[in-house]
Amino acid sequence: MTRPAQEELLSPVESLSERDDALRLLAASAERACGGSGRLVLLRGATGTGRTALLEAAAEQAAALGMRVLRARCAPEDTGTHWATLRQLLCEEMDFTDDVPAGCGEAGPGDPGIADLGTADPGIADLDTAGPGTAGLGIADPRAYSARLWRLLRRQADRAPLFVAVDDVHAADPSSRRWLTEVARRLDRLPVLLVVTERCQYDIDPPDAGLAHALPPDLVRTHTLAPLSAETAAELVRAAFPGAGPGRVADCVRAGAGNPLLLRALLDDLASGGGAGEPAPPAELPDTCAALYPGGYPDAVSWWLTSAGGATSAVARALAVLETGARATRAPSTRDGAPAVDGAPSADGGVPVRDGWPGACAAEHREVQAQVIARMAQVDVARVAGWLTAMTRLGLLRQDADGLPRYTHPLLRDAVLSGWTSGRRRAAHRTAAEELMRRGADVAVVAWYLAHASVVAESWAVDLLVQAAAAEVRAGRARAAVAFLRRALDEPMGPGRRATVLIQLGSLECAEHPSGGITRLTEAVRLPGSSRDLVRAMVALATALSHSGETSAALRMLRTEEARLTDHPDLVRTLRAVAVLISDHELGALREEYRRRREPDGDTPDLLGAAHQALIVRYEATAGLVSSRDAMARIRGLLEEPADSLAEPFLLCTAAAVAQWADELDEAEGLVRRALDTLGPFLLHPMHHVLLDVRVDLAAARADFATVLADPRARQPVTGQSGPGPAGAHTQAVIALVETGRLEEAARLVDGFDLRTAPDSWRTHRFLYARGVLRAAAGDPAAALDDFLECGRRQVAHEAARSVVTPWRIGAAECRLALGRPREALALAEEELRLAEVWHTPRVLGRALRVLGETTGGRRGLQLTGRAVEVLREGPVGTELISALVSHGRRLAASGERSRAREPLREAVERAERLGAVRLRAVAEGLLHEGGARRAGAPRTGPAALTDSERRIAGLAAEGRTNAEIAALLHLARRTVETHLTATYRKLGIRRRTELPTALPPAPPGAPAGAV
Repeated sequence: MTRPAQEELLSPVESLSERDDALRLLAASAERACGGSGRLVLLRGATGTGRTALLEAAAEQAAALGMRVLRARCAPEDTGTHWATLRQLLCEEMDFTDDVPAGCGEAGPGDPGIADLGTADPGIADLDTAGPGTAGLGIADPRAYSARLWRLLRRQADRAPLFVAVDDVHAADPSSRRWLTEVARRLDRLPVLLVVTERCQYDIDPPDAGLAHALPPDLVRTHTLAPLSAETAAELVRAAFPGAGPGRVADCVRAGAGNPLLLRALLDDLASGGGAGEPAPPAELPDTCAALYPGGYPDAVSWWLTSAGGATSAVARALAVLETGARATRAPSTRDGAPAVDGAPSADGGVPVRDGWPGACAAEHREVQAQVIARMAQVDVARVAGWLTAMTRLGLLRQDADGLPRYTHPLLRDAVLSGWTSGRRRAAHRTAAEELMRRGADVAVVAWYLAHASVVAESWAVDLLVQAAAAEVRAGRARAAVAFLRRALDEPMGPGRRATVLIQLGSLECAEHPSGGITRLTEAVRLPGSSRDLVRAMVALATALSHSGETSAALRMLRTEEARLTDHPDLVRTLRAVAVLISDHELGALREEYRRRREPDGDTPDLLGAAHQALIVRYEATAGLVSSRDAMARIRGLLEEPADSLAEPFLLCTAAAVAQWADELDEAEGLVRRALDTLGPFLLHPMHHVLLDVRVDLAAARADFATVLADPRARQPVTGQSGPGPAGAHTQAVIALVETGRLEEAARLVDGFDLRTAPDSWRTHRFLYARGVLRAAAGDPAAALDDFLECGRRQVAHEAARSVVTPWRIGAAECRLALGRPREALALAEEELRLAEVWHTPRVLGRALRVLGETTGGRRGLQLTGRAVEVLREGPVGTELISALVSHGRRLAASGERSRAREPLREAVERAERLGAVRLRAVAEGLLHEGGARRAGAPRTGPAALTDSERRIAGLAAEGRTNAEIAALLHLARRTVETHLTATYRKLGIRRRTELPTALPPAPPGAPAGAV
């Protein structure tokens, strides 16, 4: 777009906003010139601030006063042509090939001759306007020629006062600039007002001296045009779009950056899509100029950059590239960026920079920013620092929360970058990454620039991207990690290194979708490398195939590879362990392994390996063949033996599961942490999901319902015929929702799975049990009984006689008792007690004694429930003891000892309050009421214990509001809010604000914000 076309974007109203002081100065100067005393008025301003429009308005004022207006507009292409500006200004009809200007050869009546003019004004006659190329104009004596132009100006001024308007004098040819400067010294003698506009903006390449730099201050009046204020810019937006809301107006103001040219171009682009009639309010401003039509805004930005010069354009684009990378390194995504990566965006949509930037304070951050930009643009760092300050003052940049200059709006940043090809952008990202790494920036910051950079072809690039991906996984930002690893594959690397990256990437992609990373893992398997690298890739691929429903294909692949590794028995054992864990007939495979070991000529424990021996211990535990004490003794012995790095996750995970069944919860938790550390931040492994299930089982065993429901997998049902079906987190989430009285949520979670198509696995068995718990709590014992029995049938078919994993016999006995079938209930309870006495842990034995007491009744039943309470007091704190206290109270009341029954029932109420076990608390309170006891009193713990004020404040905090915002909203003191939240945490049994959404009950439909 040419300069005239650009200026047409500015209407008089917009161009002259906040320009009254300049117009007053020009009007006064014009009146002064009409009185015979002229002067030079210099209008300075940055590109797009409306210098030309102001000059035209002044010319109209002068014409109204009777002044004759002479105009010239300078252009960069005229700088090599002598007298180009004066040719427009004074002698448009003159022939510059003649020695004497056309129309100027004869003196009029009473006019002195040309020679006399030269002697009358020696300053003009002596003006050295000669220069290269002057002779080419056919001018024999340039000094005499300048005198003739002065004579021409005086003759025209004698006829009428003159208003001489020279636009963009900074682009004038040298001859004209020198002539205008010298003329300005003598204007006080003539009725001539010389008004020139000059670009005044801080550029990287220092500009030439201005027109008035050699003039005394009393000979020139200078006025600098300031950017538009935010208030005026907002008025212009509302004038163009009367229906625009405050947010849209603010967006347009930031994108306009106080520059009339940019703002007008943006408004024109937005109005072009409004159709006929009244202009529609601007929609949400896009982040990319590609969404604008017809594109006047990016053209205006391009003109602004072109006017600033190549070095300044390079710096402006380098800043845009640097800001794009800083945008990606923050945490949660915003409208103008990506990931999250991560701090919330500022109120104006800006992008805070992460703490990973070099420097300990804002000043050091700015210094590093200037140094990196200078390196990217190959310019002087001092000029870059000055440019950043000047552009911030001008309004195109603004400081973010960390004090770093950035573009006022993503659309402006995108318009600046639109002039660069993708190749130049990638090169700039690479330079930024190298410079930031050299200055000690955080790995994540450097990695984001590398992710968009051209190929580095150096080993440090892969190492840094992989390291950053690991950090992103640990922070829960898997998508960012995937981006880093995909970029790492663009770099050249050896087969072993590439296989590792492919395994890590494939593992993360499979987490998004069961079959998402199989292609990557297959490529890793096919790469040449050591046997251990191959087995590591095989483990990941087999796990991925199993999770996507291709277990048969995974087993065939493992058997094929096993035949090729006969010289590596340790690796063969690892592949066999994987086959056992992913097979639908897992327990059957363990059974065969167990029987083969017990045969006289079978494998010895040493040849089986520690991981296989641990799996056999697990089989014996579920089959009712070993006690918890013996199982843990053998597990601890295996853990003391040196373990192969590939087999260690199997050993640790199996040991953690057995320890959890044995009520050694702290030991199991330590084993889970150790195993997850062994697997690393990202590695697809059959043990990974098992470890996560054990971890949530540990929280459930402690009745830590908040932790169970906070598990990210607990609310993500996976439907369809493929995939692993419900996870352990889903099972425990259903039970936790039931225990906390949220049956509707539990029902929705259960309905998210079609168990008819789910694989016949441990997870499906356990989910059947959880569905039975829900149905029993909802008052449907018949349907619940079907689920419990089906769970038991499937487990017994796999020789899992003992219910250390799912106490299905307990649930089935209670349902049969509720359906009036006590004999069948008694048989199940007796079988459960027989198996529990072999395993002999408090939880298993205590709940078996409780149910047997319930089904037996009478004095023996009372004794059994009393013993259950005693046994469970020695175990972990959980809901089993509450259930035993309720059963014992019920049996006491049934035997006529109502006063004695109140003590265990009241204890059950208190314990249920403490744990938030709403269902059991209601049962215990109901029995107390039936026994004639007074109300149990207001609850001291749990959601029901919250006062109305605590509930309201906690609800607002759960929505993400700060204490200050809550105080302002509810008209409370901030200290009052803090006190209420402290009491809420204590009653809910939580420690962090982030646990509130899970710990609070859901708000009823239609409830106001903050209601719970």
